[in-house]
Amino acid sequence: MSELILHHYPTSPFAEKARLLLGFKGLSWRSVKISPVMPKPDLTALTGGYRKTPVLQIGADIYCDTALIARRLELEKSSPALFPEGQEMISATFAAWVDSVVFQHAVTLVFQPESAAVRFGKLPPEAVKAFMADRAGLFSGGSASRLPLDVAKHQWPTIMARLEQQLQREPGDFLFGEPSIADIALAHSLWFLKGTPVTAPLVDEYPAVSAWLARVLGFGHGSFTEMSAEEALEVSRNATPVALPDEQFVDPNGFAAGQQVVIAATDYGVDPVAGELLFAGTEELILRREDPRAGLVHVHFPRLGFHIQAQ
Repeated sequence: MSELILHHYPTSPFAEKARLLLGFKGLSWRSVKISPVMPKPDLTALTGGYRKTPVLQIGADIYCDTALIARRLELEKSSPALFPEGQEMISATFAAWVDSVVFQHAVTLVFQPESAAVRFGKLPPEAVKAFMADRAGLFSGGSASRLPLDVAKHQWPTIMARLEQQLQREPGDFLFGEPSIADIALAHSLWFLKGTPVTAPLVDEYPAVSAWLARVLGFGHGSFTEMSAEEALEVSRNATPVALPDEQFVDPNGFAAGQQVVIAATDYGVDPVAGELLFAGTEELILRREDPRAGLVHVHFPRLGFHIQAQ
């Protein structure tokens, strides 16, 4: 069986989500560090242009977006379950809401001037300028928009008060009783806020939330060893993609297996990936593409949050 290879960088909140997923599952993995900003030639050789962090590689199969990564890890190891039986809908839907609404608030709060000054205080001005320019490009062209700071500050107490109340009344130690994808999805945005003393009080002022967050972060990151980007590309070149899922091809818009298409995110990071559409299931889309450095790969996307267009 091919190794799990995570392409990520330390300060990425969604990479922290993926690392916690791996820790929750108790999995071993290889760590490939990528740049926080474009260009990312080694990563995009695998993905075909998808640039968001993180990306999970298993041989010649490339998994984009943590929503799909979570489902792939569930197949890798079924217990403990990220989508507990009887809670599949509520846990997945809550996680999707958190990854959009709560994360949107967290980004605005983290990058407010006082917090950004601390976060980037040790970086040279050119590096800060490059990062901000990259993020401006990342959040252009899609449906996501930057939440104004006054709105984020205004609404944050409501989000946290609801969470505090839920955790105070929940009989178990986690949201909805047993731990699930819901806990890990929420935790990474709060972990992001904990990154500077300016925004940490937005979490620390809520005792039940703080205790819960410590439990979730306690899942850790599993066991991992470093791998170079070139080694990861060699793994891809020497591997064969796994068989397609045993599920009916479903596309309400008339796209067919074998068609040349592009797939892109709809919210932000909307860089299109071109290839042959192999599979469209209820949760997953798969493109076949070839790259001189990565070889023949299957690139996997979630259905929600992505769309298909004719090439």
